[in-house]
Amino acid sequence: MSPDTAHLVRSLRSPDAIKNREEALSAPHIAALRTYVEGLRNQYPGWEFPDFDPYDGGQEADILFLLEKPGPKTSIKGGGSGFISRDNDDATAAALFNFMQMAGIPRQRTVLWNSIPGWNGTIKMTAAERRAGLAELPILLTLLPKLKAVILVGRKAQKASVLLQGNGLQIAISAHPSPKVRSINRPMWDSIPKQWQLAFRESLER
Repeated sequence: MSPDTAHLVRSLRSPDAIKNREEALSAPHIAALRTYVEGLRNQYPGWEFPDFDPYDGGQEADILFLLEKPGPKTSIKGGGSGFISRDNDDATAAALFNFMQMAGIPRQRTVLWNSIPGWNGTIKMTAAERRAGLAELPILLTLLPKLKAVILVGRKAQKASVLLQGNGLQIAISAHPSPKVRSINRPMWDSIPKQWQLAFRESLER
């Protein structure tokens, strides 16, 4: 896995970086998650399901950051990376990367995913999509045996809180690190690293 260094911000704009990430998909810590994604692709052939980032903790992670829906920079068909990654070439991913560093959260302890796990060509989210996405969440949790905490990032992701009750997991929430949130409510956007840092510290006590 890669060290968590600042030069990786937006690094997946590079075809060579994407190739290196694809080669890392053979690593053992990502194997079960890769199989899970392949299952989603077979079940929903009209959607694109990006891979988990093998530079993150994968199955060894103890903190799941659950966001809302993949963006266009995850789409291979659209010229993106094919990964859910803080290193994608978009503003939200860059903020995610920077906020993780500000919060002092080691990359290998994290895994990133979305409450709607696939991309269908639009950032819009229907109620049916949210229900179908959340139905997959319990399956994902079985593949993360070391999981201690889930951070629900954004209001739509926070709808997953009901499904997470009773699992013995620490549940935290934060705003979404998107340019839209930054423009509408800058103080809330600025508070995200502190919220993540607090959740991380509480996870250390579990």
